[in-house]
Amino acid sequence: MTGIYSRIIGTGSYLPEKVLTNKDLAASIETSDEWIRQRTGIRERHVAAEHESASDLALQASRRALEMAGIPAEKLDLIIVATTTPDMVFPGTACILQAKLGIKDMPAFDVQAVCSGFVYALATADQFMRSGQYEHILVVGAEVYSRILDWEDRGTCVLFGDGAGAVVLKRSSEPGILATRLHADGSHAGILSVPGSVSGGKIRGRPLLQMEGGAVFKFAVKVLEEVALETLSAAGLQKTDIDWLIPHQANIRIIQSTAKKLGMSMERVIVTVDRHANTSAASVPLALDEAVRDGRIRPGHHVMLEGVGGGFTWGAVLLKW
Repeated sequence: MTGIYSRIIGTGSYLPEKVLTNKDLAASIETSDEWIRQRTGIRERHVAAEHESASDLALQASRRALEMAGIPAEKLDLIIVATTTPDMVFPGTACILQAKLGIKDMPAFDVQAVCSGFVYALATADQFMRSGQYEHILVVGAEVYSRILDWEDRGTCVLFGDGAGAVVLKRSSEPGILATRLHADGSHAGILSVPGSVSGGKIRGRPLLQMEGGAVFKFAVKVLEEVALETLSAAGLQKTDIDWLIPHQANIRIIQSTAKKLGMSMERVIVTVDRHANTSAASVPLALDEAVRDGRIRPGHHVMLEGVGGGFTWGAVLLKW
């Protein structure tokens, strides 16, 4: 069907109450605030309480997005949750979130594309919307990475945080999401992974995050530029048409390098990595919500969302606000 588009009508986010600063980390591992900030741009991160799961974080972010959208949860036609840290093996976190929202009957499922998760989920929701079957879709990125970190490994534990971000999409005759592009290359799986699983009631492998930092950096900068240009081309726009870039918040150096390759000043890039660290699938919607609520993103602006993560997966969504 033609003439059917997805528009974001509500954004929301949630960060756990506990803040873990670089100074806090330096008290337990061999690191320092200066060491972390120089290499990553991170000052602090939020850590979920023992009783908080991904669906709990998602619930708070979803409620705020629904409130901004001005619709009750009962009007949702579909729920998609992007997460690498689900509440349990199954059922999916999206189904658990659906129950916590007090609704039922509409489809609900998870997307697992690690740090590209929200971009993958948003692109998927857009395709569902364009089918003409749906009017309102909830898309969430929620993570509790603190559960899969080796807190004695200073090369990884300093990089990540917990949080959730959400958006509500509405069917529209006016273009909102202009173009999406998704990619994956599983041959790079070993560069960034959590190589653990459950078998016979026991843990098989090591269920903690491991990463080759240098390889991740080079790959991320390369594909983030490529997919942004590819998505712009699909929409018939140029680099100069981007008002705001919201890249995955992994590392300030990756963000700066990506902006430079796209010819953008950092004044046009939304940055939250300093306060949130890398929240994986939650990083892009968290940054989007902040920029919408503080008034930086305004009607008519072109916003480029992009992510890259373990898999490797990467992708971008270009939208007009």
